[in-house]
Amino acid sequence: MPGTTTASRGYRAVVLGMLLLVYTFNFVDRQILGILAGPIKDDLGLSDKQLGLLGGIAFALLYSTLAVPLAWLADRTSRTWVITVSLAVWSGFTALCGIATGFWQLFLARLGVGVGEAGGVAPSYAVIADYFPSAERARALSIYSLGIPLGSAAGVLFGGYIAASIDWRTAFIAVGIAGIVVAPIFRLVVREPARPASGKSSETTPVGHVFSILAAKKSFWLLAFGASSSSMLGYGLAFWLPSLMRRSFGLDLVQTSQFYGAILLLGGVVGVLAGGFLGDRLGKSDKAAYARLPAIAFLLAVPLFAAGIVSGTATAAFLLFLVPQALAYIWLGPVISAVQHLVPAHMRATASASFLLINNLIGIGGGTFFLGALSDALTRSYGNEALRYAMLASLGFYLLAALLMWLASKPLRQDWVD
Repeated sequence: MPGTTTASRGYRAVVLGMLLLVYTFNFVDRQILGILAGPIKDDLGLSDKQLGLLGGIAFALLYSTLAVPLAWLADRTSRTWVITVSLAVWSGFTALCGIATGFWQLFLARLGVGVGEAGGVAPSYAVIADYFPSAERARALSIYSLGIPLGSAAGVLFGGYIAASIDWRTAFIAVGIAGIVVAPIFRLVVREPARPASGKSSETTPVGHVFSILAAKKSFWLLAFGASSSSMLGYGLAFWLPSLMRRSFGLDLVQTSQFYGAILLLGGVVGVLAGGFLGDRLGKSDKAAYARLPAIAFLLAVPLFAAGIVSGTATAAFLLFLVPQALAYIWLGPVISAVQHLVPAHMRATASASFLLINNLIGIGGGTFFLGALSDALTRSYGNEALRYAMLASLGFYLLAALLMWLASKPLRQDWVD
């Protein structure tokens, strides 16, 4: 099929597996801070607002802004080399988090993690788009997106166990070193895909031209801001839910890691795979389904998350969180696949980075900080339960995401590029 490489099905599976492994490390290093927030707060004497800055803007600032130039570089040179170097850089800075002695040292180390991870995701989307045909792309991207629940769960579980057994510093150092070891293996295994034939070479396509194509498409803005709204809550919950389980449900560090790790694995894996399968299946007859499916999922998730947040026991919370956690991940395969089809093939990494710039700067940069700041503001009225009420108030972001995704469905039909 035009626009894809001719690699064998077996090798394409190997490539997808290696990209999934790298993305898993991406989220281990990104989300481990959430489970370690309690020990770090106690050790360094930080506030919820400071923790929100560490989990949000410290990571998102350079992660979001550098993603575009690094994706442009990947489109012009070697996507696999950009991914390899990025993995080594963010893993090195993750290890450096383990030797931080204060807020600003940890803040700078998290900035470094963001710098490295900026070059990992968008080039990976483009590699997948080059290896897999359009009819299989949402499923391939959903398998790649399993790195989010798998990496988040691994970060929560391993981070919690290592911190409880040794200390939080060792947890950062251990996962950072593991990523550095994987980087050269990835480069040896994954070949740079042949670039699809196109009317224009990626080397002569300026970034501004890609931006102008995307800016003219209504569906791009609606998908990007819809994803951003969902990420405000998604990243906020991912960071703060372990703290909620300790403060409001009385779980210790290991119990919290088991609780949230199981939710991420069971709910997250089912949701990501379901989104990719349903996106490809429903999208065959109507491209609008790539946006409508996430809209319905977000709408259904809100009352279930609310019930889990206000539940009285950890067991009830676990059962109530499981389904909406799956629903919250359904958007990944369909929406990421749709963004790939808003531009010609040789612009895919840059287009993905443009989407991620909006999604991550708002979602990661704002969500974690917003919940932490709101929790601090509500502490005077609600004491130890302030975080619970901050999460309830934040559920409005999923309602906004559902509306924006639904509005994107109709223009997506006209904006689609095969």
